[in-house]
Amino acid sequence: MATKGKLIEWPPRYDRSFVPPDDSPYWNRELETMDPVQREEEVILPKLQGQLTYAYEHSPFYKRKWDKAGIRPEDIHSLNDFEQIPFVTKEEIRQDQMENPPFGSNRCVPEVEIGRLHGTSGTTGKPTAFAISKGDLERIAEAHARVMWNFGLRPKDTVFIGSFFSLYMGSWGALLGAERLGATAFPFGAGVPGQSDRALEWMKEVKPTAFYGTPSYSLYLAEKALSRGFDPRKDFNFKILFFSGEPGAGVPSTKKRIEDVYGGICIDSGSTAEMTPWMTNCECSHRQGMHLYQDIVYGELVDVSTKRRLPYGKEGATVYTHLERTSQPMIRFWAGDISLWVDDPCPCGRTYPRLPKGVYGRADDMFTIRGENVYPSAIEDSIRGIKGFGDEFRIIITREKTMDELIVQAEYAPDALPEDVPRLKAELERVLKARGLRAIVQMEAPNTIERTQFKARRIIDKRDLYDHIIREK
Repeated sequence: MATKGKLIEWPPRYDRSFVPPDDSPYWNRELETMDPVQREEEVILPKLQGQLTYAYEHSPFYKRKWDKAGIRPEDIHSLNDFEQIPFVTKEEIRQDQMENPPFGSNRCVPEVEIGRLHGTSGTTGKPTAFAISKGDLERIAEAHARVMWNFGLRPKDTVFIGSFFSLYMGSWGALLGAERLGATAFPFGAGVPGQSDRALEWMKEVKPTAFYGTPSYSLYLAEKALSRGFDPRKDFNFKILFFSGEPGAGVPSTKKRIEDVYGGICIDSGSTAEMTPWMTNCECSHRQGMHLYQDIVYGELVDVSTKRRLPYGKEGATVYTHLERTSQPMIRFWAGDISLWVDDPCPCGRTYPRLPKGVYGRADDMFTIRGENVYPSAIEDSIRGIKGFGDEFRIIITREKTMDELIVQAEYAPDALPEDVPRLKAELERVLKARGLRAIVQMEAPNTIERTQFKARRIIDKRDLYDHIIREK
């Protein structure tokens, strides 16, 4: 714990044997309910100064970057001063790793201290490699356990982890947190042929009380369960379902659908793999938006144009800074996801700022149609808010002549009658139009759109193909 103007220890060390009493709603009541200004002065700023000093001394990447900008750690005396620190982008990290393979010049720790190697999938470019120190793994576990506790997990729970155990950090973060909290971890995984059918059998037999994965995969499992005669509410035993990797758990209609089919509460969480512990954006059990655990990862919302931090009540792009990382710390990392933040009181009593609507969509998911920015989550909310549609949909963007066209392909529910289909099509077109989206709706039969056990890829942009054909002509 820090006192005003003085950080007792950086990086922080935690008592790994500590677990609160089961009836405590807080992992750390003092810190979580602290006056926000006091927290900024006595905890966040000292931690931030410790992180900046460490990074400048150990990371050639930051030393070069900050020297070029004319900024040194000792210049930062307030959070306002911190805005002088330049942003870091994914492309910078990738470029640095290409020039200094495999981990870049921001590794900060010797090889002997590396405890785990992870990375991104590389679907939008060269994969980013992560070398995570053993000390950071302990701090990640502590952070995730604390957040899991705060949305209701306890040592008596069994956590079914239904996502890939590979380079993807999400599964491992959930596992680390569950183990640190003292819960029973059930690392089932995903992606193996036939595994979803086995998952249903295991979930019925073991009856885990918590589920982790992507929203898409939970709905896929529910669909398979219902088709095989399972009742997810009675045959399984999920009290809490928590998610990352997609914005779906923060989409009202998707959240409702998950809660209706499983009977448990749906918890939205997650930032980016680069910012692990990624769960520091997370809802509490009241589910009124994701809390930003500012004393672990300091989050900012900034204006996309001016790049200045925004006051509460405004919409902007997310920027994150590690406050406890010794290996590859991200400092003012431009995640760029669009959200709204507020500092209104939450019924849970925590005094962190919140993202009441979650993250609208990942930055690279947003697309522009005829000058309008469109987030897939808006289309998802429209589809899943209409009774009679299934859980799968696809967005196709094409270009006829010189005009963009938006095509929404959506499955109707298996129990929908043939005469329902035209009505559903017209209703979805009406709802999308009310959101300012002119779309061609194509109704698809159940089980015709490809399913996924990982992050759903629902956007197909064919405009580059059209432009290529025009150039060739």
